[in-house]
Amino acid sequence: MFFGLFGKRKKEPSRPADPLAAFDQLIGTLDRQAAEVRKSAATLLALKADLTRARERYARRLEELTARRATAKARDDVRAVRVLEKDQAEAEDLLASTRDALERAEADGRLLLEAAGELGDRVAELRRERESASARLTAGGIVTQALRERVARFDQALVVDAARDEVERAHALADIYREERKEQGD
Repeated sequence: MFFGLFGKRKKEPSRPADPLAAFDQLIGTLDRQAAEVRKSAATLLALKADLTRARERYARRLEELTARRATAKARDDVRAVRVLEKDQAEAEDLLASTRDALERAEADGRLLLEAAGELGDRVAELRRERESASARLTAGGIVTQALRERVARFDQALVVDAARDEVERAHALADIYREERKEQGD
């Protein structure tokens, strides 16, 4: 009883009756997808810049910690050496994870830029195909109109032929009545 209230059905996109509208709909969809892919690629490029700066910052921090640890070792400050070793390990982990994130952002960015290029190529191809289809439909419409006119002329010719046949039948019938009258009158 309540099942119909909770389940919303997804409406399928309606198919346009006009073939050119179908092209336009697909081109619009691909344009929107390409825009989203380009936007994502731009986001990854910004992230890549942030990660590059973070990698440089962590590398400098690691160098600084290494130098401070060497100084602490030279002074025989065991407690400072342990703290600095822990900080150095943490900085190495941060540097490694930043490098991994940077590599992934670069790979994903390349992939998205490639996908955007492919979508752009597909849209350009569809636009050319749409123009060709438009020209073919226009030519087809002209041919169809010419054929309709030809059919109309043919129909008119058939009507005229039928009228001629009717006139000839009327003359033939008149001839038959004339012959019968002559036979009756003789």
